[in-house]
Amino acid sequence: MGFELSNNIYRAGPLTQFEWLDHGFGNRFYPLSDTVAVLHQIHSDIAVNADLPGCSPEGDALLSDGRLVGVKTADCLPILLVDEHHRAVAAVHAGWRGSVARIAQKTVQAMAARWGTRPSDLHAALGPAIGACCYEVGPEVAMQFTELFPERRDLNQRTRIDLEEANRRQLLASGVDAQRVYSAGLCTFCHADQFYSFRRDREAAGRMISFIGTIPRPSRYETSGEIDPRA
Repeated sequence: MGFELSNNIYRAGPLTQFEWLDHGFGNRFYPLSDTVAVLHQIHSDIAVNADLPGCSPEGDALLSDGRLVGVKTADCLPILLVDEHHRAVAAVHAGWRGSVARIAQKTVQAMAARWGTRPSDLHAALGPAIGACCYEVGPEVAMQFTELFPERRDLNQRTRIDLEEANRRQLLASGVDAQRVYSAGLCTFCHADQFYSFRRDREAAGRMISFIGTIPRPSRYETSGEIDPRA
């Protein structure tokens, strides 16, 4: 199963098997929502637990086992992580700085510290982002990817970087099963009819929301038809 578009949201087919999960990668026509918890994104390696009172408002990954969490992007890579055993999730914002800082890998570690998440229980969906076809950077940026792409000999010059592959490698290095890493394979720069792109549109670019979270379980009154005495 791949990614399917419906009502301006792309959903990863493999994640739709979980009836308790809601997720999606909105395109440029999907409205931002106040119901999704987001951070002030700072291109860091900081993962924040959205369920803790007084949590930091800044960071680039948001974890929860009850709330709907998300990230905003306009070329950076959105990653949605699902721990099927603990019913816990994370939304990750991976630009080039976050990718070099290994934000994806550190989010897996943060989930392990919070819930005891095992990488083998994780599913990872990589959403629309600027592709290697269009993401050309100078050597000052490219050289910082040396550890992630040790086989490359062109990082000391102007070249193209694959953000999706950089983060996929981090997930695999963390122990996530390659068969559980799902890629949209959609370039935000190429598809102006669908996506915002900061590199293409600069300050005129809007932001797209990617979100994930658990669907609240119905109460026994909702499922049985009984009258809730608290109502």
